Amino acid sequence: MASQHPALAILVREPDGFTVWSGPPYPQGSSPPQKLPKTACSATTFSSDGSRLLVTVASASATVYDCSSLSVIRSFDLPGLTAAALSPTGSYLQTFQKSSSPQVKNVTVWHVDTATALYQHYQKNLSKATWPMVQFSADESVACRMQTNEMQFFDTKDFTKGIVHRIRMPGIAAMQLASAPGSHVAGFVPEAKGVPASIQIFSCDKDAQNQVVARRSFFRCSTVQFHWNKGSTGLLIVSQADVDKTNQSYYGETKLHYLTTDRAFEGAVPLKKEGPVHDVRWSSSGSEFAAVYGFMPAKATIFNKKCNPFHELGEGPYNTIRWNPKGRFVVIAGFGNLPGDMAFWDYTEKKLVGKTKAEWSVISEWSPDGRHFMTATTAPRLQIDNGIKIFDHNGSLLFKKMFENKLYQADWKPEAPERFDDIADLTTSLSSIKIEDTKKQGQGSKSAQTSSKAPVTIAAKPAGAYRPPQSKHTAALQDKLFGGLAPTGPEMSKTALRNKKRREKQKEKKAGEGSSADDS
Repeated sequence: MASQHPALAILVREPDGFTVWSGPPYPQGSSPPQKLPKTACSATTFSSDGSRLLVTVASASATVYDCSSLSVIRSFDLPGLTAAALSPTGSYLQTFQKSSSPQVKNVTVWHVDTATALYQHYQKNLSKATWPMVQFSADESVACRMQTNEMQFFDTKDFTKGIVHRIRMPGIAAMQLASAPGSHVAGFVPEAKGVPASIQIFSCDKDAQNQVVARRSFFRCSTVQFHWNKGSTGLLIVSQADVDKTNQSYYGETKLHYLTTDRAFEGAVPLKKEGPVHDVRWSSSGSEFAAVYGFMPAKATIFNKKCNPFHELGEGPYNTIRWNPKGRFVVIAGFGNLPGDMAFWDYTEKKLVGKTKAEWSVISEWSPDGRHFMTATTAPRLQIDNGIKIFDHNGSLLFKKMFENKLYQADWKPEAPERFDDIADLTTSLSSIKIEDTKKQGQGSKSAQTSSKAPVTIAAKPAGAYRPPQSKHTAALQDKLFGGLAPTGPEMSKTALRNKKRREKQKEKKAGEGSSADDS
């Protein structure tokens, strides 16, 4: 008897509106079936559990759809609408409207099914740090918001009670509620007047509030990113400083910190390479996390819950990591200004199972069943060559579609991973022919195998101490990043070419100054 699992679906938004595709696999040469006629909109987003879909028209309306039938549940006429957000299960809708005066309450929490305004207040500005205004736990049993010098909690069964309790935190600039479960909340206070920045974790239990569960202080930090694990026992913090005082990066300085609610670990994650933290992700179990970090070629490492390095995924031109929802496969990739290299790892077997490319990708994510990996080139980041690619779990290209007009969005409809079966027939390694071809292409490069378990070479290891890319010779850097094969055609962006020429001119200038000094 075949197992009953949800059907995959993909939301696609273009300039003239959005539609919903049926998910893969697709017959060879055919277009994905559309489950909904194209509908005009300004923005779309799924609820976290995939049960509902929010569709907004700027300055006009917000409509909530039932994802199972793609029928409209409720539509709200909202003049001056600027932003909207659904709660994790789609029970509540938050909206922000332009307001002419503080007397007009412009932020509203609506009950979707009844279209009732449960809570309203005035908020002057809209920013990434303060929106959505109310944060919910995954089951919507906990709801809180950040206000001046404190975090405020609501009774989700009765929002009309207003604020039911508070946690004082003077100077708070950002907060993040743990989602599954909503047992803890973290707050961030930036550094000021010689006082270091700090992260503090509190319990959401009313009886235990205002008692700090864990704390971490550090200098050179202006903003942070929070990453809670499943189980709400561990919190990763990426701290960002606008200026890198070591002058090794144009983009400031980033550090990775780790706190546990049992205080077993409070400190910096022991990264083995200097440079920025490009990406960090928890596994679906919440028992380990992966990080991509360091100056190019970046390093990828998996750490266990005790923050000990557990497995190395090698080095290369990477800045992105995506963990399969089932926890078995990991993709490390180099998107944005990087060439688009992707390496697919079977984490359970600790094997590299495939390598491919997806140039110019802007967004990327695994399907909820963990069998497919989608990349997309979207506007406004890139105005041309917009399209979608879908790969198998081992990196094989299954589907590709280019868009004549711009593509703004491509998202999988969320589903609970446990509703899908595990992959029965796994491709655990590349074929011997492909491996031999890869080795032959790599001859003459300085690359070496990073692990005896990996079937193919991933990246070279520096002969000496690591130096920033701008201080290395261009040929050596290309050898390191591309296995001795210099990128051609679209491999290097216009920005990268300009930077390359500028570095070469700087080296020539320095060489000339050095010669003049020797002659004198």
